[in-house]
This record gives sequence, structure tokens and C-alpha cells, in this order.
Amino acid sequence: MSKEKKEFVLKRYVPYMGKKKALLPLSLILSGLAAILNIMPFVLVWYIVRYILSAPGAIKVSDISLYAWLACGSAVLGIIVYYGGLMSSHLAAFRVEVGLQKAGMKKIMNMPLGFFDEHSSGKLRKIVNEGAGTTHSFLAHQLPDLAGSIISPIILLVMLFVVEWRMGIASLVPILLGFITMGTMMNSKGRSFQKQYTDSLEQMSSEAVEYIRGIPVVKTFGQSIFSFKRFHQSIIRYRDMVNAYVHLWQKSMSFYTIIMQSAAFFLIPVAVLMLGRTDNPAPVLADFIFYILISPMFTMLLMKSMNFKEKTLIAEQVIDRLDNLLDYPMMSLGRSEVVPDENSLEFRNVAFSYKGSDKKAVDQISFKLKAGEHVALVGASGGGKTTMARLAARFWDVDEGEVLVGGINVKEVPKKRLMDEISFVFQSTKLFKGTLRENIVFGKEGVSDKDIEKAIEFSQSKEIIEKLPDGLDTVIGSKGTYLSGGEQQRIALARAMVKNAPIVLLDEATAFADPENEHLIQKALKELSRDKTSLMIAHRLTSVQDADRILVVEAGRIAEEGTHTELIEKGGLYKSMWDEYQASADWKIEAKEAIATGEHND
Repeated sequence: MSKEKKEFVLKRYVPYMGKKKALLPLSLILSGLAAILNIMPFVLVWYIVRYILSAPGAIKVSDISLYAWLACGSAVLGIIVYYGGLMSSHLAAFRVEVGLQKAGMKKIMNMPLGFFDEHSSGKLRKIVNEGAGTTHSFLAHQLPDLAGSIISPIILLVMLFVVEWRMGIASLVPILLGFITMGTMMNSKGRSFQKQYTDSLEQMSSEAVEYIRGIPVVKTFGQSIFSFKRFHQSIIRYRDMVNAYVHLWQKSMSFYTIIMQSAAFFLIPVAVLMLGRTDNPAPVLADFIFYILISPMFTMLLMKSMNFKEKTLIAEQVIDRLDNLLDYPMMSLGRSEVVPDENSLEFRNVAFSYKGSDKKAVDQISFKLKAGEHVALVGASGGGKTTMARLAARFWDVDEGEVLVGGINVKEVPKKRLMDEISFVFQSTKLFKGTLRENIVFGKEGVSDKDIEKAIEFSQSKEIIEKLPDGLDTVIGSKGTYLSGGEQQRIALARAMVKNAPIVLLDEATAFADPENEHLIQKALKELSRDKTSLMIAHRLTSVQDADRILVVEAGRIAEEGTHTELIEKGGLYKSMWDEYQASADWKIEAKEAIATGEHND
């Protein structure tokens, strides 16, 4: 199946220019005019040289002064006009750069939450910010060369044959060889390598950002070598790609560089032959000087053309990446008048598969949490528990069935209203670089100091605040101020308490906490869930014993359901999980006692 032909890259950037669309054609017109003006001095100098060599007697300055002034004037005017073209292209480029960033961020801000699970922040920054910067460079600097790269060769080509066609043909030989060489470099294989090179660079940049951001956690958990592995592998891939890229063009680029500087090598034999067949060498010498001056211009223009093609390819890949990034299924937004009137949460025959997977992560799930009910999800990793929690928060839309909040399908609930209804605390907590106060009140307007103090106390975060020099005004991530995983989790719980949403989703909220922090977080979780509808996911079964109901999830389905006591008496999957958990806990206690008493083998 043939790919649909894409629009020319400049046309694809037009929608981002706003009211400055006229600047691009203006830039092209001015740069084309500048190209003509820049050729004029060479023609005028040729006239002067021809006059000097052909003059039989004394040379009159008055006869050549006009040509000299015209040459000087056209050179200066060419610079001024080209500067105008650059100004126009820069203004257009700045507008496009801002337009791309605004459009990209606007679309990203409206993406479903699941989008951010699939795309790292480093990758998003690379595509949107650096992509916009690359586009600016292309439009501001390479675009003015486009008109010149088209108009100048046409004028020069005509002049090559008008002045002296034999020397013109000799001058064209290296140029034609240069074009052929450039064509071999810009073939499909070269374009493929260019794309792979850009992909490798993007991946390395993304991994670098993620690695640097995670250094505090890496150092805390002593995982330096392991965490560096992915970053190191991306560097190796980039190195290999650069080597392959260089070797692909090594011979052809070397030949191209040599042949484009060899005009004199072809011109001198022709000039010598012509001098031997004429009684008046002056015109031949004048023409020879003209071609020696003009030939490097062709080389320069061809280099600009080659550079323009390469930059055009990169600019096209930039906008392709942005289009591919934003080509993500958008969710329908609910009607503004639809408001849930109670705090229940229900799954009705819900099925869901991740993109690119044939296996259902959730398969025909049905259950309901009444308002104020506490329900726990337990089961082996990969069974679908986290997916269910995230479907409730509408990270993705279900493939089949319905998720309802207050009896209303979440697809019908307005986005802001749904977020007001639900708080979620996941195992991977995110704190922003800002003060603790800003992190705690994030997402809630008009929070009083009393509400903040209450949230800090109930989330067991008071001791964290007290040990910091600036208290709530301490900026996280600056001057060496970092919090452990358990401490971050408690701040996240304080944030959820301030939000005070009626439905709470808790996904392994104690996963990365040490024993002391786990005890404090468990107390905070109980306080957070008080008088609220809560759905808790946990591996530590002791934390779900008091739940109103426990749902045992296996392979995307609900295998068992009941209270802790009922499930133990049932003697099914939950009972075996409980026995394994108890055996593991007893082993840890016995091991600690043996170490404490010295009853162990060295």
C-alpha cells in the first residue's frame, strides 16, 4: 500500500503562523532579489577586467568608475535586502515556534491521563520544545536560502553559456558530478538513516532527562549502575548510529568536497587550448577570470541547496513527530449540566485492552461500591487491579461496558467535575518543584491555613514539615532538599485530604514505604478514607482486613468476593494468598530473631 503523499513542509507550518503568514512569501521574494543583486558585482567586475585587458592605451578611470560604483552599490543593496529577508523569516519563525509550543501543550493538556503513562516527560519536552527550536532554525536561517538556491543557479547557468560556452561546459563538469554525488547521498537509504539518527538522538535525550530527574531516588535506593544501564544503552545506540551515518556518507562526501573545489582543474586546460588558437588573449583571460570567480558561487549554492534539503528533512521529521505524538485518541467531554448526585462507583460488564495488545487487561468486570463503602482489590501482579482503578479515573475509556460515578457514565461527566469527584494516590508519587505548601494545595483553590494544618496532621506529615528549615515554604528539589518515598507519599496524602473528594482511589500507596513510614501512611489512609467511597489496591493483605468487601482479581476477572472472614472460611484463592503472606511474615520475624540472638550460620 503506497503512503499518502505529504504536503510540502512549509505548507504544513502555515497554520501555526497566525497573522504573520505573509512574512514567509515576503522572505522568499526578498532573498530571491538579494540573490540577483549578489550576482551583479561579478558581472560588473568581469566588464571592468575585460576593459582593462582590452584597452589599447592608457586606462581611463572615468570609463570604469560607473561599473565600480554599481558593483559596490549592488553588493551593499544585496546585503540590505537579504537582511530584510532574514528579518521576515525570523519573525515568521518565532511565530511558528510559539504556535507549535502552544498547540502542542494545549493538545497535551487535554490528553487523557493514560497518555502520560505511555509518554515520558523527557520525550514530550524533546518533541515539543526542542522540535519547535529546530523548526525555528529551519525557517529563520534555511528558508531565505531557498529562493536564492533556485534563482541564482538559473541566472548563473544562463551566464555560463552566454559569456563563453566552452568554458561554461568545463565549469559545469564538477557541478554535474557534485549533483550526482548529492543525489546518491540523499537517496531513500540516506533518508532512512537520517530518521534513525534522529530517533536515536531523541531517545538518548529522553533517557538523559529521566535519569537526571531520578538521581535522588537512584542514590537513595543504591541503584546507580542498574538505573544507568538504560541511559548507557541509549548512548551506545546513538554512537553506533552516528558511526553508521558517517560511514554511509564518508566516501561520497569526500568526493563531493574535492570535486566541487576543482573548477580550475577543468577550466585551465580549456583556457590554454583557447589561448593557443587566438591572436588576442585578452578576452580569453577576462573570461577565464570570470569563470574562476563564478564557479565557487555554484559550489556555495549547491552546498546551501544540500544543507536546505537536509534541514528540510529534519524539519519534516519534527512536525511528523509532533503530529504522531498528538495523533492520540481524544476522549469525548461530558455535558456541562450532568452532575453526579451521590458518590457510588460502579463497573458494568467492563472490558479493556491496552493498545497493541490482544489480551484483555480487564475482562467483563462488574461490581459496585455504594456511597461510603470501602472495597479492596487484591491479587497477583498483572491481574488488572491498577487498570481497574485507572479506568475509574478515566485514564482511558473502556472498550466495552460502562464505568459509572453516582449512576452516571464517566463519559458523560464533565472533566473538571469528574476530577473534583475523585482523588487518587498511586505508588509512584509526583511532587512538583515548588514549595511544600504549593504541592499540598495543588488542584484546590481557596484553601485556608486551617485546612492545610488539618491535612498535615491527619496525613502524619507534621514531623516532615517541622524538620525542614523553611517549613511549608521549603522548595522541594532545591539546595539539596529531597524527600524519601514514604515522606513524598504522606505529602501526596495531605494533598488528597485538602482536595477532600468523595471518592478515593488508592493504588499500592505503601509500596515504597519503609516499616515506620508504612505504619504512618496506613493511619493517614484510614483518615483519608473516612466517610468516603474508597477503592484500595494492596499487596499487603493485613492492610485490607477491615475492608467492607474484598475483590480477588485474577487474569482480569473477579475470582472471589467477600469480607476477609468470609474469604478465609471459603478456603479458595484468597485463603491460599493469606497463608502464603502469613508464612512470609513469620519467616521474616524468625529471621530477625535469629540474627538478634546470634542463632544463624555465618
